Amino acid sequence: MPIELTAFRWVPPFAQGYVRDLRIRWALEEAGLPYEVVLVDGPTLATERYRQWQPFGQVPAYRDDAVEMFESGAIVLHIAERSEALAPRDAAGRARVTTWVIAALNSIEPHAQNLVNLDTFHAGEAWIEARRPQAQAMIDGRLASLSAWLGDKAYLEDGFTAGDLIMTTVLRELVDCGTLGRFPKLAAYRERCEARPAFGRAMEGQMRTFRENGPA
Repeated sequence: MPIELTAFRWVPPFAQGYVRDLRIRWALEEAGLPYEVVLVDGPTLATERYRQWQPFGQVPAYRDDAVEMFESGAIVLHIAERSEALAPRDAAGRARVTTWVIAALNSIEPHAQNLVNLDTFHAGEAWIEARRPQAQAMIDGRLASLSAWLGDKAYLEDGFTAGDLIMTTVLRELVDCGTLGRFPKLAAYRERCEARPAFGRAMEGQMRTFRENGPA
């Protein structure tokens, strides 16, 4: 069967370009694997049939001729097992890729999301004045450590991997708030990864869907 992944038919402008099916599209584009996108909406997510595929009613969900799965990090790691474009073939190299995927999702993303959520959904609320500096300090500390590791390297390891793919999708959420700009090495790293042709194709695929299905 062809590879299938689910994606939203449309989302509000602030979320466009950030929905996590982008990670899967990018991985598949890097790997050169053909795929089909199954578009879903709110009512679809609530159905028992979809919940059997994605228990939490989210996107993306994924299936191919061997597996049916969900969670973007797990899906990207599965795709990486099929392609040297995303992970080396030796066990030690694959372990490092897995480590960086988990680091992006566990050590960086929760703190990035905390800051972004404060700015997006709670801007102007009185309690933000006390809470936001703490959130900013936490993500700044994690980014400082990441920047120190990256140093003058082009990528987190010897070449681009699934770890860089996931890390980039996390870091790009910190552009609009100005946080990433305070870490020039990480800002340049993000731009370098996003300049890859496969990222451009993945982004255009997601945005085309939103253009075609937006409100009249």
